[in-house]
Amino acid sequence: MNLISAPNSTLRTDIMQTHILTVTQLTHQIKDLLEGAFPDVWVEGEVSNLTVPQSGHAYFTLKDEQSQVKAVLFRSAQRHLKFTLQHGMQVICRGHVSVYEPRGEYQVIVDYVEPRGIGALQKAFEELKARLEKEGLFARERKKPLPLLPRRIGIVTSPTGAAIRDILRVIKRRHPKMEILIYPVPVQGVEAVPAIVEAVQYFNHEQNVDVMIVGRGGGSLEDLWAFNEEAVARAIFASRIPVISAVGHETDYTIADFVADLRAPTPSAAAEMVVESEAHLRETVLSFESRLVSSIRQELEQRKASVQHALRLLADPRKRLEQFSQRVDELLGRLGLGLRHHVRRDRALLTSLSGALDHLNPLGILSRGYSVTRSVPQGAIIKSAAEVSEGDLLRTTLHQGEVVSRVEKKLLS
Repeated sequence: MNLISAPNSTLRTDIMQTHILTVTQLTHQIKDLLEGAFPDVWVEGEVSNLTVPQSGHAYFTLKDEQSQVKAVLFRSAQRHLKFTLQHGMQVICRGHVSVYEPRGEYQVIVDYVEPRGIGALQKAFEELKARLEKEGLFARERKKPLPLLPRRIGIVTSPTGAAIRDILRVIKRRHPKMEILIYPVPVQGVEAVPAIVEAVQYFNHEQNVDVMIVGRGGGSLEDLWAFNEEAVARAIFASRIPVISAVGHETDYTIADFVADLRAPTPSAAAEMVVESEAHLRETVLSFESRLVSSIRQELEQRKASVQHALRLLADPRKRLEQFSQRVDELLGRLGLGLRHHVRRDRALLTSLSGALDHLNPLGILSRGYSVTRSVPQGAIIKSAAEVSEGDLLRTTLHQGEVVSRVEKKLLS
């Protein structure tokens, strides 16, 4: 007996023999394909939908006029970023393509970013310069003057570079006896920034120099970058000792140049600025001496003329003293007459006042036959017969002695 198969039995068999992928397996295979095909890519686009959660990772979209792709810049990669990533910025990114499997989305894992049309270091330079200038770190009013003749100079630079040789050569030529302290530091690389900051802080802590030269020889923007770091700028700004920045060549400008108290176009120029030549110092001292002598002579001439004028006004001092002596005698005589006149006048006034007092003295009135009567025991002065009653005791004060009496009868007028 022959069996006749159903029309779809072959199809079911083929399906059963085919390997069926899960979504995870499919996504994983796509991820392997993409990461294998695009292990290192450069992508240009505009930053949009930028978010930075608490993790510090930056999530954004790179887009152009027709397409877009998600991108991630992990926090660990941002330590090399010299500028602030912003929405709407045109950038060039380097990274690799990957798949975020939970959502099945492909994305670019970014390792390096730079602004399109301007290098990342230049962008970082402009951003930091604008921010520090806004904070007042470049203000002219906070610049400290250099000492006219420092006792000791501190130098912060590489001990093996051309800069230190140029500085020492110029200082030795201009002032052979000048004392110099060198704080050796690397001037490029990852160790440069903390070393330069430490050197500036050391001199400020020890206060063993009067002025500092901080710098290095020429190089590329990357080579000079340690002097564009914020930590170095703030260390120079906080220095109580004047700082001369001498970085690179005359056309090179760094953040340290703007913060320092004085910018030198080259290390050699810094040495010339900080140390005047002995010949020039002698000329300066002689000039000061000449000006001082001239000023003293002028002052003496003025004082001499003033004394002569006073002598002319004073004439012979002995004659003036005789006149003053005579005037004193005259005033003393007038004073004596005035005193005698005032004594006679005051004596007459005293006699008049004494008579008036005697006239007003109650005892004097009593001596003329008057008396004062008071009630007993109250002591109130009796001015009218209506104030007493028959039988009241009264005390009468006479010119000599007192009398106590009792009212027998009163008569009212």
